[in-house]
Amino acid sequence: MIIIHAHMQVKPDQEQTFLEEVKALLSATRAEEGNISYDLMKNTELAHHYTMVELWNDVEATAIHNSSAHFKDFVQKSQAFMAAPMNVKVFNGETVNR
Repeated sequence: MIIIHAHMQVKPDQEQTFLEEVKALLSATRAEEGNISYDLMKNTELAHHYTMVELWNDVEATAIHNSSAHFKDFVQKSQAFMAAPMNVKVFNGETVNR
């Protein structure tokens, strides 16, 4: 399983635009084959900071996602509302059964 944390700092005056644009990305990505979950989390300690928490079956699924029209569209539009470059961390994980 591939785990991705994409940390995003949004311009304060563009936060509403960001939230509107990310809705389409969330919906389309969750429908992708190979996606386990795709959730946007708002940081409660830092204003205008969000993290996309992604779980994927494998690296191939992330490659397909990164080349999808909805992802490319979001990345292109994101330059208008991001205050800093995305900080993306990728992990290889496995489910732990207790």
